[in-house]
Amino acid sequence: VMEMEKCAFPEAIRVVAEKCGIAIPQPKERSPEERRENQQRTILVEIHREAQTFFVKQLEGTLEGKAARAYLEDRGLDRDTMTRFGIGYAPSGGDLLLRHLRGKHPEKTLVESGLVSRDQSGRHFDRFRRRITFPIANESAKIVAFGARALGDDQPKYLNSPETPIYSKSNVLYHLDRAKDALRRADFAVLVEGYMDAIAVARAGISNVVASCGTALAEPQIKLLGRFTKRVIVNYDPDTAGQAATERSLTALLEQDFEVRVLALPPIGDKKADPDLYIRERGADAYLKQVKEAPPYVDYLITRARQMDLTSGEGKLRAVNFLLPYVQKIPNRILRSEWATRIAQQLHLDEPVVRAALSKAASERRSEVRLQPELVRHSAKPAERRLIRMLAEAEGFRRELAQHLQASQLHLGLETEKIFAALIGASISGEPFHASEVGAKMDDRERRLFFEILFEEAQEPAWEEAQSCLDTLARKQIERELTDVQRGIEANPTGPAMRELLTRKQELMRRLAASG
Repeated sequence: VMEMEKCAFPEAIRVVAEKCGIAIPQPKERSPEERRENQQRTILVEIHREAQTFFVKQLEGTLEGKAARAYLEDRGLDRDTMTRFGIGYAPSGGDLLLRHLRGKHPEKTLVESGLVSRDQSGRHFDRFRRRITFPIANESAKIVAFGARALGDDQPKYLNSPETPIYSKSNVLYHLDRAKDALRRADFAVLVEGYMDAIAVARAGISNVVASCGTALAEPQIKLLGRFTKRVIVNYDPDTAGQAATERSLTALLEQDFEVRVLALPPIGDKKADPDLYIRERGADAYLKQVKEAPPYVDYLITRARQMDLTSGEGKLRAVNFLLPYVQKIPNRILRSEWATRIAQQLHLDEPVVRAALSKAASERRSEVRLQPELVRHSAKPAERRLIRMLAEAEGFRRELAQHLQASQLHLGLETEKIFAALIGASISGEPFHASEVGAKMDDRERRLFFEILFEEAQEPAWEEAQSCLDTLARKQIERELTDVQRGIEANPTGPAMRELLTRKQELMRRLAASG
């Protein structure tokens, strides 16, 4: 109707209502207090518009602004980008913005805007000083706040506007005003932490990017985003704070039934890479590829869990308890079952035990799995136990067996890995072998299992049996790698990455078939 009648939205509503015979309710008359509050918000928005003009002029036309421009250009931002995103500069004078606005607005109103602060003596001064400014707009594209980065070593590094009648941090997403159409078209959002990340991603061609401008998403921000899409790729900073923020945001997003993927960018040399750094160093195409290949959130969490100490039962229990709250939030029972299988495979646990533990915790609405002997006990497989016994007792071929294991690395990833490592080291050293000395180098749990194996009834060691056990470990290693490759395929990468995974899968399948 707006297109055909060439009219604005309110007029289009009136036209449709008249044609359908629907009476349009008259707006309720506002109370005097509501009118005052609305007038105050209008004034505060106007103050922010004037401040934005001031900051931009400071960036473009002053000596201090020249230094700020040099910094931004060094970060890869050209003049067009600065203009496009309204980047400005708050000078170091202390009250230059205050003096600029004082003639038009009372100081009390300027303080309410959050742009001017007051010290204990009653002196007023600019909140933002010697900082690069980023305008923060609401959904209607009206500037309601600023984020500001220190140009020098001033602390804090980033400073935002305080809460005001027109700005609540938990109700605003940076860049949403520019991203709305792209979010609807793409039907997913890339969620980053800060302004520079959002700007870098938008410049890389992904307009459907928003920033939480904080350490984690708030519920109102999630509901706001949910009006445009229910699919999110979380790409927070890779540091400890960013990982914690990712996990908190995952919880909140899953509670609102979002489909979530997590992008953990690979490091650049020895530097952990946030989106801004990654795009500057690797380019937009490389980042777009990473976005397309971002794995489902559970894969990300399993990867995080695998970074824990999985060589002990207690460590595996901690890993399962880390994953449990997220698995419980998977609404689909079939998907929950699939992820339980993956967790068991990736953490090398017995799948039925994991399923039972997760199911029991979920039914009792517990956020952790209670200690269960089946889950935490050492469960060395027969082939592992025999090889450990032979490394301890096979005088005739102990060294050869140890060298074979060291070269093939078949023991890596096994629950008995530390026992094998101690035995391999002792066997290759050439020193006289004493089980008590080797056991003394293990922790309590490994030592108990080691001596338990030594006291088992067993036949005399033979190289043929050792070779059979090695073949068993080799098959298990192939199966574990196949699981990892299949997980990569299910993440649905594109182009060469998918071809490489499929080729690797075929090769592993051939090796597995050849191993008998």
